[in-house]
Amino acid sequence: MNVSTPGSYFTRMYTDAPDPWDLAGRWYEQRKYALTMAALPRQRYRRAFEPGCSVGVLTRLLSERCDEVLATDRVPQAVAGAAARNQDRPHVQVEQLVIPEQWPAGSFDLVVLSELLYYFDEPQLREILRRTAQCLEPGGTLVTVHWDHPVAEHRLTGSELTPVLRATSGLVAGPSFRDPDFVLCTFTRPLPGGALPPSPAAAEGLG
Repeated sequence: MNVSTPGSYFTRMYTDAPDPWDLAGRWYEQRKYALTMAALPRQRYRRAFEPGCSVGVLTRLLSERCDEVLATDRVPQAVAGAAARNQDRPHVQVEQLVIPEQWPAGSFDLVVLSELLYYFDEPQLREILRRTAQCLEPGGTLVTVHWDHPVAEHRLTGSELTPVLRATSGLVAGPSFRDPDFVLCTFTRPLPGGALPPSPAAAEGLG
């Protein structure tokens, strides 16, 4: 598929079920989210951006590690579900937003692109990655997680996305994890002068 997945596909999915991928129920998703959180090199983040948040399951986990979380989705039903799931978290903001045409203001020290990028055609994908690198603060973290099997609505698999991600200007590849079913990658925007932040062990004086 050489074009982006149309918005009607997602609208139809949420019309048929409030949580169409059973993100809140499947052990597969719970394990994947736990690995995603474990891959974040810093214990705390100032401000996170999670586009394509769906019903906000990962959003809630991010809220435990971040002072602020901006979670967005293009589908109103998904936005409503994510807002309801996180209504007791005043530092979580959930908005309807269509990327890359719409992009939030300000900078972030964490951006999470989870099960999202394979829905976009090549120009939109590169624009999303350009904007991501641009809004990421020096020393900030990008984590990406994508299903690694062919799907009719997905233009690329997780493995096929990896070289595109690693070619993004302004980002340095960090640790990655290849599961039988998904690929998780981390990236950092270098500090001024090109240095990278210390590793978790080095930050605590180990090693």
